[in-house]
Amino acid sequence: PCLSFSAFAVEHIPKGNNCLDAAKACNLDDTCKKYRSAYITPCTTSMSNDVCNRRKCHKALRQFFDKVPAKHSYGMLFCSCRDIACTERRRQTIVPVCSYEEREKPNCLNLQDSCKTNYICRSRLADFFTNCQPESRSVSSCLKENYADCLLAYSGLIGTVMTPNYIDSSSLSVAPWCDCSNSGNDLEECSKFLNFFKDNTCLKNAIQAFGNGSDVTAWQPALPVQTTTATTTTAFRIKNKPLGPAGSENEIPTHVLPPCANLQAQKLKSNVSGNTHLCISNGNYEKEGLGASSHIPTKSMAAPPSCGLSPLLVLVVTALSTLLSLSLAETS
Repeated sequence: PCLSFSAFAVEHIPKGNNCLDAAKACNLDDTCKKYRSAYITPCTTSMSNDVCNRRKCHKALRQFFDKVPAKHSYGMLFCSCRDIACTERRRQTIVPVCSYEEREKPNCLNLQDSCKTNYICRSRLADFFTNCQPESRSVSSCLKENYADCLLAYSGLIGTVMTPNYIDSSSLSVAPWCDCSNSGNDLEECSKFLNFFKDNTCLKNAIQAFGNGSDVTAWQPALPVQTTTATTTTAFRIKNKPLGPAGSENEIPTHVLPPCANLQAQKLKSNVSGNTHLCISNGNYEKEGLGASSHIPTKSMAAPPSCGLSPLLVLVVTALSTLLSLSLAETS
Protein backbone atom coordinates (compact mmCIF):
# COMPACT_ATOMS: atom_id res chain seq x y z
CA PRO A 1 0.00 0.00 0.00
CA CYS A 2 1.01 3.58 -0.58
CA LEU A 3 2.26 5.69 2.29
CA SER A 4 -0.62 7.65 3.77
CA PHE A 5 -0.31 11.16 5.12
CA SER A 6 -1.36 9.87 8.54
CA ALA A 7 2.00 8.14 8.78
CA PHE A 8 3.46 11.56 9.42
CA ALA A 9 0.92 12.65 12.05
CA VAL A 10 2.29 13.82 15.39
CA GLU A 11 0.81 10.94 17.35
CA HIS A 12 2.68 8.43 15.14
CA ILE A 13 6.15 9.84 15.71
CA PRO A 14 7.09 7.80 18.83
CA LYS A 15 5.82 4.50 17.41
CA GLY A 16 8.63 3.87 14.95
CA ASN A 17 11.13 5.15 12.44
CA ASN A 18 9.20 7.37 10.01
CA CYS A 19 12.18 7.64 7.68
CA LEU A 20 12.45 3.86 7.49
CA ASP A 21 8.70 3.67 6.82
CA ALA A 22 9.10 6.23 4.03
CA ALA A 23 11.92 4.21 2.45
CA LYS A 24 9.75 1.07 2.57
CA ALA A 25 6.86 2.96 0.99
CA CYS A 26 9.20 4.13 -1.78
CA ASN A 27 10.14 0.54 -2.56
CA LEU A 28 6.44 -0.30 -2.93
CA ASP A 29 5.96 2.43 -5.52
CA ASP A 30 7.33 1.54 -8.97
CA THR A 31 8.32 5.07 -9.94
CA CYS A 32 10.00 5.84 -6.63
CA LYS A 33 11.83 2.51 -6.55
CA LYS A 34 13.05 2.98 -10.14
CA TYR A 35 14.50 6.45 -9.67
CA ARG A 36 15.86 5.73 -6.20
CA SER A 37 17.77 2.74 -7.54
CA ALA A 38 18.97 4.93 -10.42
CA TYR A 39 20.73 7.33 -8.05
CA ILE A 40 21.94 4.83 -5.45
CA THR A 41 24.19 3.13 -8.02
CA PRO A 42 26.21 6.15 -9.24
CA CYS A 43 26.17 7.77 -5.78
CA THR A 44 27.80 4.74 -4.16
CA THR A 45 31.60 4.60 -4.17
CA SER A 46 33.26 2.12 -6.48
CA MET A 47 34.86 -0.88 -4.79
CA SER A 48 37.90 -0.50 -7.05
CA ASN A 49 38.91 3.10 -6.28
CA ASP A 50 36.56 4.33 -3.54
CA VAL A 51 35.49 7.24 -5.74
CA CYS A 52 31.96 7.90 -6.86
CA ASN A 53 30.90 9.61 -10.07
CA ARG A 54 29.56 12.89 -8.62
CA ARG A 55 28.32 14.23 -11.95
CA LYS A 56 26.19 11.14 -12.63
CA CYS A 57 25.13 11.06 -8.98
CA HIS A 58 23.87 14.65 -9.11
CA LYS A 59 22.05 14.10 -12.40
CA ALA A 60 20.29 11.01 -11.02
CA LEU A 61 19.33 12.86 -7.83
CA ARG A 62 17.79 15.70 -9.85
CA GLN A 63 15.73 13.16 -11.79
CA PHE A 64 14.56 11.54 -8.55
CA PHE A 65 13.24 14.76 -7.05
CA ASP A 66 11.83 15.95 -10.39
CA LYS A 67 9.94 12.78 -11.31
CA VAL A 68 8.98 10.99 -8.09
CA PRO A 69 5.67 12.04 -6.44
CA ALA A 70 6.21 14.42 -3.54
CA LYS A 71 4.59 12.14 -0.96
CA HIS A 72 7.46 9.68 -1.53
CA SER A 73 10.45 11.93 -2.28
CA TYR A 74 9.49 14.41 0.45
CA GLY A 75 8.56 11.52 2.73
CA MET A 76 12.15 10.31 2.71
CA LEU A 77 13.74 13.76 2.90
CA PHE A 78 11.48 15.51 5.43
CA CYS A 79 10.34 12.65 7.71
CA SER A 80 9.82 13.51 11.39
CA CYS A 81 12.19 11.89 13.87
CA ARG A 82 12.61 11.47 17.62
CA ASP A 83 15.80 9.39 17.67
CA ILE A 84 19.27 9.34 16.12
CA ALA A 85 18.65 6.24 13.97
CA CYS A 86 15.80 8.01 12.22
CA THR A 87 17.58 11.36 11.77
CA GLU A 88 20.71 9.66 10.47
CA ARG A 89 18.65 7.75 7.89
CA ARG A 90 17.11 11.10 6.88
CA ARG A 91 20.58 12.66 6.54
CA GLN A 92 21.74 9.71 4.43
CA THR A 93 18.80 9.99 2.01
CA ILE A 94 20.92 11.70 -0.65
CA VAL A 95 24.03 9.52 -0.08
CA PRO A 96 26.04 12.49 1.25
CA VAL A 97 29.47 10.88 0.92
CA CYS A 98 29.15 11.32 -2.84
CA SER A 99 26.51 13.98 -3.45
CA TYR A 100 27.30 16.37 -0.60
CA GLU A 101 30.62 15.94 1.18
CA GLU A 102 34.12 16.63 -0.10
CA ARG A 103 37.56 16.45 1.50
CA GLU A 104 37.69 20.21 2.03
CA LYS A 105 34.91 22.75 2.40
CA PRO A 106 35.08 25.59 -0.12
CA ASN A 107 34.22 29.15 0.81
CA CYS A 108 30.45 29.65 0.48
CA LEU A 109 30.80 32.71 -1.76
CA ASN A 110 33.11 30.79 -4.07
CA LEU A 111 30.58 27.97 -4.16
CA GLN A 112 27.87 30.50 -4.97
CA ASP A 113 29.97 31.85 -7.85
CA SER A 114 30.41 28.31 -9.14
CA CYS A 115 26.65 27.79 -8.96
CA LYS A 116 26.03 30.94 -11.02
CA THR A 117 28.01 29.52 -13.93
CA ASN A 118 25.38 26.81 -14.43
CA TYR A 119 21.91 27.86 -15.62
CA ILE A 120 20.05 25.18 -13.62
CA CYS A 121 21.91 25.85 -10.36
CA ARG A 122 21.69 29.62 -10.73
CA SER A 123 17.96 29.52 -11.41
CA ARG A 124 17.14 27.13 -8.60
CA LEU A 125 19.26 29.00 -6.08
CA ALA A 126 17.37 32.20 -6.89
CA ASP A 127 14.15 30.18 -6.55
CA PHE A 128 15.24 29.12 -3.07
CA PHE A 129 16.09 32.69 -2.01
CA THR A 130 12.65 33.84 -3.11
CA ASN A 131 10.38 31.01 -2.02
CA CYS A 132 12.02 30.31 1.36
CA GLN A 133 12.40 33.98 2.31
CA PRO A 134 11.75 34.21 6.09
CA GLU A 135 9.39 36.81 7.51
CA SER A 136 8.97 36.94 11.30
CA ARG A 137 5.68 38.85 11.08
CA SER A 138 3.90 36.19 9.01
CA VAL A 139 1.93 33.28 10.45
CA SER A 140 4.09 30.66 8.74
CA SER A 141 7.36 32.64 9.14
CA CYS A 142 7.52 32.66 5.33
CA LEU A 143 7.22 35.86 3.31
CA LYS A 144 5.16 34.07 0.65
CA GLU A 145 3.10 32.06 3.20
CA ASN A 146 3.60 28.97 1.03
CA TYR A 147 5.39 25.88 2.32
CA ALA A 148 4.92 24.07 -1.00
CA ASP A 149 7.02 26.55 -2.95
CA CYS A 150 9.74 26.50 -0.28
CA LEU A 151 10.05 22.70 -0.18
CA LEU A 152 10.00 22.52 -3.97
CA ALA A 153 12.77 25.14 -4.20
CA TYR A 154 14.87 23.42 -1.53
CA SER A 155 14.58 19.95 -3.10
CA GLY A 156 15.40 21.51 -6.48
CA LEU A 157 18.88 22.40 -5.23
CA ILE A 158 19.70 18.74 -4.57
CA GLY A 159 21.79 17.48 -7.46
CA THR A 160 23.57 20.79 -8.10
CA VAL A 161 26.91 22.07 -6.79
CA MET A 162 24.85 23.88 -4.13
CA THR A 163 23.35 20.59 -2.85
CA PRO A 164 22.23 21.14 0.76
CA ASN A 165 21.81 18.53 3.48
CA TYR A 166 21.19 18.23 7.21
CA ILE A 167 24.26 19.43 9.09
CA ASP A 168 23.96 16.74 11.76
CA SER A 169 21.54 14.27 13.27
CA SER A 170 20.32 16.53 16.08
CA SER A 171 18.41 19.31 14.31
CA LEU A 172 16.67 20.51 11.15
CA SER A 173 19.53 22.86 10.32
CA VAL A 174 20.71 22.42 6.74
CA ALA A 175 23.55 23.89 4.70
CA PRO A 176 25.49 23.39 1.50
CA TRP A 177 28.99 21.91 1.90
CA CYS A 178 30.87 25.16 2.53
CA ASP A 179 32.03 27.54 5.27
CA CYS A 180 33.09 31.16 5.62
CA SER A 181 36.78 30.71 6.36
CA ASN A 182 39.11 32.82 4.21
CA SER A 183 36.30 35.29 3.47
CA GLY A 184 38.38 38.38 4.21
CA ASN A 185 36.31 41.54 3.89
CA ASP A 186 33.35 39.49 2.65
CA LEU A 187 32.84 37.64 5.94
CA GLU A 188 29.52 39.37 6.68
CA GLU A 189 28.16 38.63 3.21
CA CYS A 190 29.31 35.01 3.44
CA SER A 191 27.76 34.53 6.88
CA LYS A 192 24.50 36.01 5.65
CA PHE A 193 24.45 33.57 2.74
CA LEU A 194 25.22 30.54 4.92
CA ASN A 195 22.71 31.52 7.61
CA PHE A 196 19.95 31.71 5.01
CA PHE A 197 20.27 27.92 4.96
CA LYS A 198 21.23 27.16 8.57
CA ASP A 199 18.88 29.50 10.46
CA ASN A 200 15.95 29.73 8.05
CA THR A 201 12.71 29.60 10.09
CA CYS A 202 10.59 29.45 6.94
CA LEU A 203 12.35 26.32 5.69
CA LYS A 204 12.38 24.67 9.13
CA ASN A 205 8.64 25.29 9.60
CA ALA A 206 7.93 23.93 6.12
CA ILE A 207 9.89 20.75 6.87
CA GLN A 208 8.15 20.32 10.23
CA ALA A 209 4.70 20.91 8.74
CA PHE A 210 5.26 18.16 6.21
CA GLY A 211 6.97 15.80 8.62
CA ASN A 212 4.33 15.89 11.36
CA GLY A 213 1.34 16.15 9.04
CA SER A 214 0.09 19.32 10.72
CA ASP A 215 -0.52 21.12 7.44
CA VAL A 216 -1.00 18.68 4.58
CA THR A 217 -2.38 21.25 2.14
CA ALA A 218 0.47 23.70 2.73
CA TRP A 219 3.14 21.67 0.93
CA GLN A 220 1.07 20.47 -2.03
CA PRO A 221 2.28 22.27 -5.20
CA ALA A 222 -0.23 24.83 -6.46
CA LEU A 223 -1.26 24.89 -10.11
CA PRO A 224 0.23 27.81 -12.02
CA VAL A 225 -2.18 30.54 -13.06
CA GLN A 226 -2.69 30.50 -16.81
CA THR A 227 -2.57 33.86 -18.57
CA THR A 228 -1.59 35.00 -22.05
CA THR A 229 2.01 35.88 -21.21
CA ALA A 230 5.12 33.99 -20.26
CA THR A 231 5.19 35.71 -16.89
CA THR A 232 3.27 32.70 -15.54
CA THR A 233 6.56 30.80 -15.32
CA THR A 234 8.22 30.64 -11.95
CA ALA A 235 11.35 32.30 -13.31
CA PHE A 236 9.66 35.43 -14.58
CA ARG A 237 7.30 35.61 -11.62
CA ILE A 238 10.28 35.70 -9.26
CA LYS A 239 12.17 38.26 -11.30
CA ASN A 240 9.27 40.70 -11.31
CA LYS A 241 8.11 40.20 -7.71
CA PRO A 242 9.79 42.30 -4.99
CA LEU A 243 11.06 40.39 -1.97
CA GLY A 244 9.96 43.02 0.53
CA PRO A 245 11.61 46.04 2.12
CA ALA A 246 15.37 46.28 2.20
CA GLY A 247 16.89 44.85 5.33
CA SER A 248 14.17 42.24 5.85
CA GLU A 249 15.14 39.08 7.64
CA ASN A 250 17.88 37.09 5.88
CA GLU A 251 17.24 38.92 2.61
CA ILE A 252 19.48 37.67 -0.19
CA PRO A 253 19.46 39.56 -3.50
CA THR A 254 18.46 37.45 -6.49
CA HIS A 255 19.70 37.74 -10.06
CA VAL A 256 18.04 37.63 -13.43
CA LEU A 257 16.90 34.06 -13.95
CA PRO A 258 17.39 31.97 -17.07
CA PRO A 259 14.27 30.78 -18.88
CA CYS A 260 12.70 27.37 -18.35
CA ALA A 261 14.82 25.83 -15.58
CA ASN A 262 12.34 26.71 -12.82
CA LEU A 263 9.31 26.04 -15.00
CA GLN A 264 10.51 22.54 -15.79
CA ALA A 265 10.86 21.69 -12.10
CA GLN A 266 7.40 23.07 -11.35
CA LYS A 267 5.84 21.20 -14.28
CA LEU A 268 7.34 17.89 -13.24
CA LYS A 269 6.16 18.25 -9.64
CA SER A 270 2.65 19.40 -10.37
CA ASN A 271 2.14 17.35 -13.56
CA VAL A 272 0.85 20.46 -15.31
CA SER A 273 1.65 21.08 -18.96
CA GLY A 274 3.10 24.55 -19.33
CA ASN A 275 3.61 26.90 -22.24
CA THR A 276 7.05 25.54 -23.07
CA HIS A 277 7.02 27.22 -26.49
CA LEU A 278 7.43 30.50 -24.62
CA CYS A 279 10.79 29.33 -23.28
CA ILE A 280 14.21 29.48 -24.82
CA SER A 281 15.64 25.99 -25.15
CA ASN A 282 18.65 25.05 -23.05
CA GLY A 283 20.73 24.65 -26.18
CA ASN A 284 19.88 28.12 -27.43
CA TYR A 285 20.46 29.51 -23.97
CA GLU A 286 24.00 28.22 -23.82
CA LYS A 287 24.67 28.94 -27.51
CA GLU A 288 23.54 32.54 -27.25
CA GLY A 289 25.72 33.00 -24.16
CA LEU A 290 23.00 34.41 -21.94
CA GLY A 291 24.61 34.98 -18.55
CA ALA A 292 23.21 35.86 -15.15
CA SER A 293 23.16 39.53 -16.04
CA SER A 294 21.83 39.11 -19.57
CA HIS A 295 18.29 40.06 -20.52
CA ILE A 296 15.85 37.65 -22.08
CA PRO A 297 14.55 38.90 -25.46
CA THR A 298 11.26 40.72 -25.09
CA LYS A 299 9.62 38.68 -27.81
CA SER A 300 10.02 35.51 -25.72
CA MET A 301 8.20 37.09 -22.78
CA ALA A 302 5.20 38.77 -24.38
CA ALA A 303 2.08 37.26 -25.84
CA PRO A 304 1.76 37.43 -29.64
CA PRO A 305 0.36 40.82 -30.70
CA SER A 306 -3.09 41.09 -32.17
CA CYS A 307 -3.00 40.45 -35.89
CA GLY A 308 -5.73 42.94 -36.78
CA LEU A 309 -9.52 43.27 -36.81
CA SER A 310 -11.74 40.29 -36.13
CA PRO A 311 -13.29 38.54 -39.20
CA LEU A 312 -16.79 39.68 -38.22
CA LEU A 313 -15.72 43.30 -37.93
CA VAL A 314 -13.96 43.07 -41.30
CA LEU A 315 -17.20 41.80 -42.92
CA VAL A 316 -19.22 44.62 -41.36
CA VAL A 317 -16.76 47.28 -42.57
CA THR A 318 -16.71 45.74 -46.07
CA ALA A 319 -20.51 45.69 -46.26
CA LEU A 320 -20.77 49.31 -45.12
CA SER A 321 -18.16 50.35 -47.67
CA THR A 322 -20.08 48.58 -50.45
CA LEU A 323 -23.38 50.20 -49.46
CA LEU A 324 -21.73 53.61 -49.28
CA SER A 325 -20.24 53.14 -52.76
CA LEU A 326 -23.65 52.14 -54.20
CA SER A 327 -25.32 55.11 -52.56
CA LEU A 328 -22.77 57.52 -54.00
CA ALA A 329 -23.16 55.94 -57.43
CA GLU A 330 -26.98 56.39 -57.37
CA THR A 331 -26.78 60.07 -56.29
CA SER A 332 -24.31 60.83 -59.02
